[in-house]
Amino acid sequence: MRTYSPKASEIQRDWYVVDAEGLTLGRMATEVARVLRGKHKPTFTPHMDTGDHVIIINAEKVVLTSGKASSKMVYRHSGYPGGIKSDTYAELLDTKPADAVRRTIKGMLPKNRLGNQMLRKLKVYAGPMHPHEAQNPQPLNLDAAKARA
Repeated sequence: MRTYSPKASEIQRDWYVVDAEGLTLGRMATEVARVLRGKHKPTFTPHMDTGDHVIIINAEKVVLTSGKASSKMVYRHSGYPGGIKSDTYAELLDTKPADAVRRTIKGMLPKNRLGNQMLRKLKVYAGPMHPHEAQNPQPLNLDAAKARA
């Protein structure tokens, strides 16, 4: 029996929208990363991007559990000696909530060109509006992630 590998022309990409209001950041991020990779499809192939597009709205209303917002740190480095900067997740969620969600999901994707390609299919917005109505996005069911919180 031969292993099935989908051709680029056979990959069908759907659009999903996720309302992050009241969802736990990590649990939502794992489900979104799974959809971006395409692991929810029977045609999943590890070396190809078979995933779908995901739009996340209300990123500013995402929740972190057990005091992680004030204790978990976010680091970035300028490339110069002594150029490390750090913030807490609470500060990052206050100033750039879309970047906080995008950064969390990026950490769950492959660290190569394939992961960068998957990350380009992620659209994150702090508020409830998004400019992708023409793609007719379907709501992604994350009730399992919400029930565990």
